[in-house]
Parts: sequence; C-alpha cells; structure tokens
Amino acid sequence: MYPLDVDVFNREKPLVSMLSLRDLHLNPNLKYYSETKEEIINSINRQLAIAAEYIPELNQIINSKGEALPRIDLNRVAELLSKSRFILELLGIQFILPKALQKILKPRLSVSAKGKSSNTLSNLNMANLLEFSYEVSLGDTKISLAEFRKLVKSKTNLVKFNDEYVMLDPSEIDSLFKQSQKPLPEINKAIDILHYGLAQEINGIQLNTSKDLDSFIKMLTKTEKVSIPSNLNAQLRPYQERGFKWLYSNFKKNLGSCIADDMGLGKTLQVITLLLKVHSAKSSDTPSLVVCPTTLIGNWVKECAKFAPSLRVSVYHGAERSLKTKGTDIVISSYGILRRDLKKFNKHDWNLFIIDEAQNIKNTETQQTKAIKSLKAKNFIAMSGTPVENRLSELWSIFDFINPGYMKSLREFNDNFAIPIERYREVEVAEKLKNVSSPFFLRRLKTDKTIIKDLPEKVVIDEFNYLSKEQTAIYQNIVEANMAAIESSEGIERKGLIFKLITNLKQLCNHPSNYTKQKDCDPNLSGKATKLISLLREILINKEKVIIFTQYTEMGDILQEMISRELLQQALFFHGGISRKKRDQMVEDFQTKPENKIIIISLKAGGTGLNLTAANHVIHYDLWWNPAVENQATDRAFRIGQTKNVFVHRFISLGTFEEKINDIIKSKQELVNLTVSTGESWISEMSDKDLKKLFAI
Repeated sequence: MYPLDVDVFNREKPLVSMLSLRDLHLNPNLKYYSETKEEIINSINRQLAIAAEYIPELNQIINSKGEALPRIDLNRVAELLSKSRFILELLGIQFILPKALQKILKPRLSVSAKGKSSNTLSNLNMANLLEFSYEVSLGDTKISLAEFRKLVKSKTNLVKFNDEYVMLDPSEIDSLFKQSQKPLPEINKAIDILHYGLAQEINGIQLNTSKDLDSFIKMLTKTEKVSIPSNLNAQLRPYQERGFKWLYSNFKKNLGSCIADDMGLGKTLQVITLLLKVHSAKSSDTPSLVVCPTTLIGNWVKECAKFAPSLRVSVYHGAERSLKTKGTDIVISSYGILRRDLKKFNKHDWNLFIIDEAQNIKNTETQQTKAIKSLKAKNFIAMSGTPVENRLSELWSIFDFINPGYMKSLREFNDNFAIPIERYREVEVAEKLKNVSSPFFLRRLKTDKTIIKDLPEKVVIDEFNYLSKEQTAIYQNIVEANMAAIESSEGIERKGLIFKLITNLKQLCNHPSNYTKQKDCDPNLSGKATKLISLLREILINKEKVIIFTQYTEMGDILQEMISRELLQQALFFHGGISRKKRDQMVEDFQTKPENKIIIISLKAGGTGLNLTAANHVIHYDLWWNPAVENQATDRAFRIGQTKNVFVHRFISLGTFEEKINDIIKSKQELVNLTVSTGESWISEMSDKDLKKLFAI
C-alpha cells in the first residue's frame, strides 16, 4: 500500500523546496509566496475539489487539512496512472510516483527469430533453419506468450516483475493477444529473412534479432573477395572496382542488384566486368541477356568490344534479326523487340538478365514492363541513373524485377513506405526503406567527395546511335548518287565532291531535316536526336547545365525547336547571326540564371573564347574530327573556375562513315597532330576504293 499525499511548491521559485499540505496549514508565515496564506490555501482547495471529482481520496486530505493520508494499493495506482493522470495535468497538478514506481513498463508484442540448429550458417537456405515466434517485450526482457499469460492472471493492473513494475491495461492486453493470434508470414526464402531483418519488424511488429539472424544478414551483405578479370581491357577506378565486387557478391548469392550510379560514373563498365568474370569461368554455357533502349545498343556493342573483346556478343535487332544463343555469351536487344518477340525469348534460359535505363519499367501496368518481368533468369541486374523520377512506386517496380517479392506487393509497399514518405515525409520510414534496399541498391553521386577524388577532371564518353529507317534509306541514296561522280572526277573537282558528300551525310546523320531543309523537328526521325533528348532529360533531372555544339546553324534551329517541344525547356542559341551585345548577355544569362540549363553553340561562332563553367556537360552533336578543335570547344566548360567534373559526350552514328572515321582517328591518336590537322581535308586524299569502304553503310 502507498500513501497518497499533496505537496505544494511555488512556480515562481521552482528551486525552493516543496511543502506538504499539512505543513502549509501549520506554517504561520510564508515569506517566499507573494499571496497570503489564506489566498494560497483557498486556491489549492479549489484545485483539489475539482480533482476530487475524479479522485475521491483527495476529499479526505482536504477535510483533514493534510493530516489524514489515504493509502492505495497497486491496482488503484494503475487506475490513477491510466485514467486520472491526464485530468490532474490539465488542472496543473503534477503526479509524482515513489522511486520504486517511477519506471513502469508496458508490455509490447514482438517477434523472435532463433536458429533451429547450430549449423544455421552453413546453408544459404536459412529460411528452413530459422524459427519465428511471438514473444512479449518488457523493457529489455523478453518472455514467451505462455509466461506473459501467467503474469496476466494476476488480478492487479500493476504487477511487480524483476524489481520493476508492469502496467497491465485490460484493453491493451486484449489487443496484444488478438495480434498474437495472427499467423506470421510464411518465410521460405533467404531474401525474406533479409528484408525482415533489415526492417527489424514483421507486419509492423518489432523483430528481436538473434545472433543467428545477425550473422546471417552480415553474411548475405558481405562483399566477396574477387579478383578483377585479367582479360579486362580497362583500369577500373577504385569506386568502380568496389561496384564490380558488390555486383559479383550479389550474383554469387543469387541476389539481384540495381546499380544506380550517377550518369558518367561507368555503370556499363562495371556490369561488363561482371559479365566477363561470369562468362570467363565457363561454368555455364547459358548466355546472358542485355535489354536497353535502341539508342544504347550501339553503346553496348562498342563497350563490350573495347573493354571485353573476348566476350562473344550477339545483337538481336533489325528486320532480319535472328536469336542466336549457342556459342554466345551475351545477347543484346531492345525493349521494343523483346516485347514483340517475347515468345522467342521465353524459349531460352538466361544466366544474367540485365536491363539498362531501368526507368523503362517504372510503370507496372504497361505491356513492356510485364514482358520484362515474365522472363526467367538465374540473376537480375537493373541499371539506371534515375531510378526514381516521380514516385516511389517506380523503385518498387525495379525491385520487383531484380528480387521479386522482396518489397512485398505494391499495395503493401505503398502502405508501408510510399504513403508515409511521400505524403507525410516520415523520416524514420525513409531510413527504414534505405536499410531494406541498401544491400541491392548501389548509388554513387558525382557530388560525393570520395567519388570525385576517383574521377579524372574530364570524362569523355562516346555516345553511339543507329540511324532511323528514314535516315538509312536517304543515306544509301546519297552515297549512290555521289560516288559515281567522284569516281569520274579528279583534282580540285574531286575534293569538292567529296566534301559535299561528307557535308550531306553529316547533316543527314544529324537529322533528315538538316539535310532536306524541311521544317520537321520530330526527334524520332533521327537516332542522334532521340539519344539527345534522352540524355538532356537525365541532365535536367539532375539539375545540371549543358552545352551542345553543332557545326550547322540550321541544326541549331532544329535542336532549339525540338528541345522546346519535347522538354518544355527554352534553349539558348549562340551563333554568328546575333550581335556581340546579345552574345555577351546570353553568356551572362547562362552563367547566372538557374532557369537557363541548355545552350546550343555554333562551333565556328563559340568554339573558342567563351567561359561557360556553369555547364558540366558538353555534347558534340556532330564531330569536327579534329581533336584540337574538339578540345578547344570542350574547354568552354573545362577551364579555370570549373568546380565540377566535366562530362564530354561525343555523338557517333553506328554503321556510317562517322563511326569509321572515329575508329581511324582513335587508331592513330599518337599521330593525330600530323594526320588530322585541318578538319576533314585528309579524307579527300583517300583512294576511290577506300572512299567506298568509308561511306558504305
């Protein structure tokens, strides 16, 4: 039994000791109170009279002037704590418990995970070796439901437990037992254990991890020791090597991965290194499948040939495509082709299934997304520089591809993560999502100082694309119409005809309208334009700025109109037809105004002299094939005052003379100052036979 007493203290002087109500009545002189003794007692009695309507025991204290103190048992203490404490606080009365009762525990339902045997960690199929059960947490102590039922049998609402006290509110206890009757989710995959272990809860109920579970999670998330393939034709930067090892570790454990490094950090190289490691082992004849936008097929072919020439690559694309898997390490195809030829793809087994620009499956209801997710493979990898563009359901869709079921159903994901984060900005839920996704989601940013140290000051990226159908047909007609004239000419006339052919083909590769002079700005008519819009969209999402160089003023006009229509973005256009004053103002606007993200520059007008360090992306839409001129243009952004790494994108049309000239220049890089010194003049010295090879599509 505990005495119920009333003490009084001066709020204006909180450091002064409290007086009991009895001492207040007996004390004749209260010097440290501003009111008189009678005023103080009357005020206190009014407060206590209201409180006595809820706590009748107070009437005894009021009537006896604090002399008679009622004694209450633990049950009554529990009632006061659960029902009357709030009323007292509203009346400005503090409820002070004796030291023994100051730490009162509330029972909380939790889930325990324990190993069934001592051999738990020897098998990745830990789902069959772990046992999940409900238990009750009382502070730091966990007891079984059976033990808790014994505790509840006590007729008191406040019971002593291990030198502490536990509050047993009947309604809360009833709710706890009802929760414990719900079956725990069936766990039959190691990845489910990992999800719950990282979230530290099951169905909103706290999961108390054991040493077995902690060790298992550590094992699954540990990066394997693996050597870089000796036949990789590249020197990985430190963060790229870490990325490869992370990909390999997940692959070995049959866990899918999403590599979401920022644009330009080398996602493709890291994945190619993994493919080389997997297929060099010759442990399986099953090929891997790469699916990407059509504009990236050329990139993949070129990057594989450059970094991993030993890989046997097959492209499944085009009108006369044939799906060859025998004697092939990697099949490369597009989203559109896979959707149309899904039955053919489903007839084959795949080792690694890789999707590039994984935001293409962000909409879960499209036929394209459903087609991608219907394929079976041993392992899955998603690549995306922008894994979440608009909403978190896009992240769920990527996880539903790489590790189906890991993030549960879309409805559960929305309830547990998307709605709390997007609608209510709940930081704790966002942290939990990070914890749950981190083993399968790797994202490094260019703004990360540890990554910046690993990067060179300038990263040059060859951006390959295929011609559209319209471009291909016109290209062949141009070559056929001009080669006959070239073959029958000589001297200056021959050189003039060759330069004319080069100009026509360059303009056609840019966009058919650049060649025909028509005013059709549809990007789908040009492989380069399609790739440009895709690249610009990513740059804008990252809130970065970009310079686009072109040799042709007409092409600049086309690009300006195209960007306005497709991206709803006003691009500045710096060319020789505007006054010096307007040029200076345009440079100032681009450098200082956040809304000016894109500037198009005519190479001759702005290839030298400008300071445009606000941009950290440079796009060479059509190449000059003179490294000196190209570097001078790039140096508009890559110069003193630039605080970011500069990414240089060189657009090249595959299967055309652009690709062949680019290869020639690269093969003679050490002689470039001698062989390519003044634009394209060296091309005119080639023989008719070499010209035919050069211009053939």
